[in-house]
Amino acid sequence: MILYPAVDIRGGQAVRLTRGDYSEEKVYDADPLDAARRWLGQGARALHVVDLDGARMGEPQNLEHVGRIAAEADVPVQVGGGLRDAEAVSAALEAGADRVILGTAALAEPGLVAALAAEHGERIVVGVDARRGQVAVEGWERETHAKPADSVTSLAERGVRRFVFTPVEVDGTLAGPGMEELQEVAHAAAEAGVRLIYSGGVGSLDDLRELRGTALESLEGVIVGTALYEGRFSVAEAQAALG
Repeated sequence: MILYPAVDIRGGQAVRLTRGDYSEEKVYDADPLDAARRWLGQGARALHVVDLDGARMGEPQNLEHVGRIAAEADVPVQVGGGLRDAEAVSAALEAGADRVILGTAALAEPGLVAALAAEHGERIVVGVDARRGQVAVEGWERETHAKPADSVTSLAERGVRRFVFTPVEVDGTLAGPGMEELQEVAHAAAEAGVRLIYSGGVGSLDDLRELRGTALESLEGVIVGTALYEGRFSVAEAQAALG
């Protein structure tokens, strides 16, 4: 299982939100490249980069920073935030992203996602963010009536092979992962034969050990942000806890 240290970018800085709330933001690095360098220096095997401005505005806003990070990273970099059409996806890939994460577009235009998956294969990932058991889109600010597990099943049928799942209620809280929600989505992913990366709430090495111990066959990685920024453990310690 792979650890994905997070680099969330807003206003050109590396920040973290609590429960997806843009009014509850904490700045950790004036330059997101500094955060990426820190995680790489601690042995990161991949990076998870989110353009928070792009997620809110509907189109990429921080591809310059994505390019700077990708240019220095000798590990895969996956990027999300505001990628809602083929042009935005191409721009992110050209900036150096190894994978791109679609969110709002996946729910609004499943046909587009199918076309992108057919063109780019496993470089296309779908982010399924849930609030109160329903998928949330547009930078987590609008809830839909879609169920996370159903969305995974439906989009897997359209060719998507990898998903990122986040229960927004625990994201950034350090209160522990949303295990009940994860189990449901992970089982749907397993039945569909696709891979899953979990994000949200990790605050300790024990949380990571709990995720490793679930033996969920679809779960291949865990995204961690706030706990790393707050120094609760290092990247190397987290990766060791995941096995």
